[in-house]
Amino acid sequence: MAGPEALDLAYCGPPPAPTQLVTSWNLDPVLLGVLGASTVAYLWRCRATGGQRTAFLSAQAVLLIAFVSPLCALSVALFSARIAHHMLMVAVAAPLLAYALPRTLPGRWLTAAALGHMVLLWLWHAPLAYGWAVEGVASYWLMEVTLLASAVAFWSAAVARRPEAPSVILALILTMAQMGLLAALITFAQEPLFGPHLATTQAFGLTPLEDQQLAGLIMWAPGALPYFAAVVWLAARWLKGLENDEAMAWRG
Repeated sequence: MAGPEALDLAYCGPPPAPTQLVTSWNLDPVLLGVLGASTVAYLWRCRATGGQRTAFLSAQAVLLIAFVSPLCALSVALFSARIAHHMLMVAVAAPLLAYALPRTLPGRWLTAAALGHMVLLWLWHAPLAYGWAVEGVASYWLMEVTLLASAVAFWSAAVARRPEAPSVILALILTMAQMGLLAALITFAQEPLFGPHLATTQAFGLTPLEDQQLAGLIMWAPGALPYFAAVVWLAARWLKGLENDEAMAWRG
């Protein structure tokens, strides 16, 4: 299990003190260049509707919060901040990107995409894999890119299969359920599981176990809200479609 000293090599830098947090912005020129170039390329080359452009720009804003704002540095110190960071990626930025980008993943891949996303979510929040991921830049980006890409693939397949709402609703519910199970295991663990944060939480008024419990609660409640909202919206559309079909059948 990685220890706190491993965080000296973390992508977002060493754990900040609370007084340093406000100024702990990540101004990595490579990251800023990628985000800027992708935004220009999308607006210039992609034939998107106004709603899709708004979704893409909103996703880029969420990614700026996740990777550029002090949340990046805070996630080095607190596991709960890391979970908030990951939930912003997979539950907010990913569905926005899936809506904004051209449909590259057909709806028939929904089951495979959902399973792949679930596996990666569990893998990168297992203590050993997580500890390895935060030790360096390459491993960090492997975790972040695979989590985001798998989430975009899942939401993209869900969007592509929208007319078949029951299957999408089931996939969303199962994804939400497995995330809730992972969150429960993190929340109700009897001891701290994530070595890199054992000596970094006290400065923020939390024990490692309290930080871990807060992380589980963030994944359990706020993290599940976008999935729940999507289920409610799709269910309402599906039921409305059934009512319209029934009305048309009566008229016929």
